[in-house]
Amino acid sequence: MKRLVLAWAVTAVAATGVAVAVLGLLGTGLTGGSSHVLSQAEVRAALATVTPRTVTAPSGTPSQAPQGKLIRSAGGTVIASCDGDQITLRSWSPAQDYSVDHVEPGPGHEAKVEFELDDGEEVELEITCAGGQPVTRQD
Repeated sequence: MKRLVLAWAVTAVAATGVAVAVLGLLGTGLTGGSSHVLSQAEVRAALATVTPRTVTAPSGTPSQAPQGKLIRSAGGTVIASCDGDQITLRSWSPAQDYSVDHVEPGPGHEAKVEFELDDGEEVELEITCAGGQPVTRQD
């Protein structure tokens, strides 16, 4: 009986060691996160290689998708684009310690996003289009 328990323990330890080694080789570790964090320069270089996607307009002719403008605030960031006077929020991401409380992404004449701090403080962005470019008013 002692041999069976010992054999089981050795097998369990070996299997755990192999699993940890494989995860280490894959670069994810036990927590699943990558150990490499991109620097600002690496992010900019990666974004510079992205090409705009081509979409087909209702008339059947290809056109460039709206690029979008990055809007930063204390509560987070938003990427918004204009199509004439219509604003659309493409994405939004809260800053650290903030969460997204409410979003009105459009398309419309105005789009809104509210970022809320853990203590209840809010940062509200109201975004419209002026001259074909997103402009913001922050509360």
